[in-house]
Order: sequence, then structure tokens, then C-alpha cells
Amino acid sequence: MAHSETEEFTGLRSYLWPIHMHELRKLIPMLCIFFLICFNYSILKNLKDAIVVNARGSGAEVIPFLKVWAMLPFAVFLTYALSKLGRIMSQEKVFYCVVIFFLTYFLLFITLLYPNRDWIHPHATADYITKLTPDGMAGLIAVARNWSFSIFYALSELWAAIVLSVLFWGFANNITKVCEAKRFYSVFGIGANLAAVAGAQAALYLTFEESVPFLPSAHDAWEQTIIALCSVVIVIGFAIIAIYRWLHVNVVYPEELSTPSSPSSKKKNQGSLSESFRLLLSSKYLICLAVLVLGYNLCINLVEVLWKDQLRQLYPTGAQYNIYMNKLTSVMGVISTFTAVFISGNAIRRLGWTFTAMLTPVIMLITTLGFFGFLLFGPSMAVLFPVLDGLSPLVVVVFFGAAHNAFSKAAKYTVFDNTKEMAFIPLDPEQKLHGKAAIDGVISRMGKSGGSLIHQIFLFVFASFTMSAPYIAIITITSIVCWILAVRVLSKEFKALSSAPSTSNVNNSEKNSEVLATS
Repeated sequence: MAHSETEEFTGLRSYLWPIHMHELRKLIPMLCIFFLICFNYSILKNLKDAIVVNARGSGAEVIPFLKVWAMLPFAVFLTYALSKLGRIMSQEKVFYCVVIFFLTYFLLFITLLYPNRDWIHPHATADYITKLTPDGMAGLIAVARNWSFSIFYALSELWAAIVLSVLFWGFANNITKVCEAKRFYSVFGIGANLAAVAGAQAALYLTFEESVPFLPSAHDAWEQTIIALCSVVIVIGFAIIAIYRWLHVNVVYPEELSTPSSPSSKKKNQGSLSESFRLLLSSKYLICLAVLVLGYNLCINLVEVLWKDQLRQLYPTGAQYNIYMNKLTSVMGVISTFTAVFISGNAIRRLGWTFTAMLTPVIMLITTLGFFGFLLFGPSMAVLFPVLDGLSPLVVVVFFGAAHNAFSKAAKYTVFDNTKEMAFIPLDPEQKLHGKAAIDGVISRMGKSGGSLIHQIFLFVFASFTMSAPYIAIITITSIVCWILAVRVLSKEFKALSSAPSTSNVNNSEKNSEVLATS
């Protein structure tokens, strides 16, 4: 007999742990993998910024160039490699190959590349080119000057896009039903936020402002910090592989991962990256999903680069920058955990998919208006907030930029990711495979690279972030409005697909329709 979520789980358990006992064998290892992937990303995302922004001849202006000339090529390459590997290997083996690829570079970075950075980086050539080029080219020159840092930045950022978004979520969506996802994914959201806090606290503990005698020899305390943090990431990476293997041996069997299909369907599933994009462009549903992902990544990048430029002025050393960012990550994790426990999963179950999917763009719109308000009209805005009297304009802008970053990413890790992943579940296997590869593997990178390209154009024109800020504000707000419209269109499509009987699971169609009625 089918029961609603509120009938099955009541009280505090419906918020914190809406899981049946028989589901723990599958959920717990999945949650551990998800937690550890997010833990690593929490360390890497702050470390990569601190390394490149405070590198020789660099600054915040390097970030837009990195996202176009480093991250986008690597994203396309890795997505292409995933497509090729998927045709000759099982999903499990692809996971191992990709994770080991990331860990190998991180190991190479701390053992060979970073210790020899002054020898392998072409500083003399970069200095010469800098004298001959306009100021707007400084970021691009810094990408080439510190090339090993640029690769580290790209792979650290792609850890989330490839290992988390494509590999883990692709695996989770294959073995999870929509009715399970409404409960499982909210728990994953809590796990992600706790991982962010844990990773940030670990990074704070291992960020040294003075050299530590008992650690391996290094040039300075900052190098010891990098070695320590990357070593933790590598160890955690092998723990992820071990748990993933245990899950496949003891819980998930091959027949659960395979989807019966006709020979013609199987042939289509083995398509290339270009076929993935052809499928995406032919589907209104996938186009709307792509707009959601593109909108988030474009908007967060446009605002974040401006904020990091202000932040670097306030905290000029690598250690200071890394400490501030990890403290912010801890605060963001606490906010996200509260959101995940009391809002995310319960919003989906009680208020529906549409309302929950709309939360992220609305939050982004409000915080974007606040950030640009203080950046562009600081003195006028300060009159409205007497408590800020006496603070320097730089401190106020950094504070509101941090608030934008924290609330926006808290929304992403809870409501945005959950609703986006749920939207993939009703699709057929071909659309899941190719649509997810194109959207999470490339479209998400295009959003960040598109924002970076916009910054590059304005840097060439104005030579500074301050002069380009009004135009960035207009583009950001316009993008959020388009995002909101895409959510409205996708909502109708999602309801129609979710309510339709499944030909592969006729016996459960009535139960799934009843559960999805709340959406």
C-alpha cells in the first residue's frame, strides 16, 4: 500500500532522516562518496584561488582568462575522453580512471611542479611580453607565465564538474528512482554542506603562516600548506575509490546498471559529443535544463570575479586569502546545512519542484542587487545602513560580496543541485546519458567561460574591473531573468514527464504518479 512522505515520516525525522532501514545499505556508501568528493572540492576550490591570485605577476584578473583558456579546453577534453571511455569500459572503470587521473596530477604538482616553479615558469619571457602589451592582457600573460598553476586551477575546478556532477550524479541517477530521490537527494545536500564545513576547517588547520619544523622541508610556510592540503586530497581520493568499489561488489549489481534497449537504441547511446549536443538542441526540455545550468554558472562567475578582485586588495598574501576563504566556506556550510535540513528536501516534498527550483534564481537576484548596490553606490547605500558607519568602503564591499557568494552557493548545494538532478530522472536512457554529458560536462563550463569572456572583453576596453562593473550588473540581472523564465517552462515539461506511465516499470506507475503529484 502506497503512503505519502508525510505519512511515512513524521516529526523531526521527516526533516533530518526520511530514510527506510532497508535503504541504508545503498544510501550510506553513496553518502560517504558524496561527502568525500565535496570535502576534497572544499579544499581545492579555495586553494586554487589562493595559488593563482597571489602568484608572481598575477592577480584576480587572471581568473576570467583561466576559465576560458584553461578550464574550457580541459572540460571539452575530459568530456570527450569520458565519451570515448564509456564506449570501451564499464561505468565503474571509467570512474576509477578519471579519479586516478586527477590524483596523479595533484601528486605531480606537489612533488615536482610546485617545488620547481621558478625554474619551469617562463618569468623572463612573460615580463618582456608584459612591457609590450596593454594592461588588459595581464591576465592572459599570467595564465601562460604560471602554466602549472593554471592546470592545477582547471583540474581543481573540474573535480566538481566531472567527478561530482557527471560521474557521481550519473551513477546515482541510474540506481535511484524519483520517489527515492525526493528523500535521498535532500540527505546528500546535508552531506555536501557538512563536507564544506569539514573541508574548510581542515584547510584552516593546515594553513601555516609560519614554517613548521616537523613537516617536510619546503621553501616557506605557504609551500608546506600546499603540500599538506594536496596530500589530504590524494588520500581522500583513494578512500573514495575504495568505497565506490565496495558499493559495486556488495550492493550494486551489474543488472541494476544496465538498461534494456533495442540494438538501434544501444547504437545511439554510443554517440559522440557532437551527437550529445544535437540531442540537446532537439529537446525543449534539455534546452531549458541547459539554460538553468548556464544561468547559474554565468551569474556566479560574473559577480565572483569582481568580488575576488576586492578581496585580494584586502588580503594580499596567499595564506591570508586562503584563511579568509575557508572561514567563509565554513559559514556557507552552516547556512547550507540549515537550508538542506529545513528547506531543501521538505520544500520539494511539500511545496513542489517548481517552487524549490525558483528559490536559487530569486536568492541570486536579491544578493546580486545588494552587491552591485554597494559596489557602485557605496556612500549612498551606507546612509541606509548606519551600522556600517566608520567602515572602509573596501571592507563593506568585500562583506556584501561574501554574503552574495555564501547565500548563492548555499542555494546551489541544496535546492539548485537537487532540483536539477531530479529533472534528469524522468528522461529516457539516451537523453540522460548524452544530455547530462553535454550539460554538466560542457554547458556548465561554458557558463563560467562565458562570464570570463565577458570580463576579458571589458578588461580590454576599460583596463579595470571598477569601470566595467555597471555593465556587468546589467548582464547579470538580465541572465537571472532568463533563468527564471526557463524554470517556468521546464516546470510544465517536468510535471508532464513525471506523471506519464513508465513503460519499463508499469507496476510502479501509479505509486510514482501519486508521489509526484505534490510537484
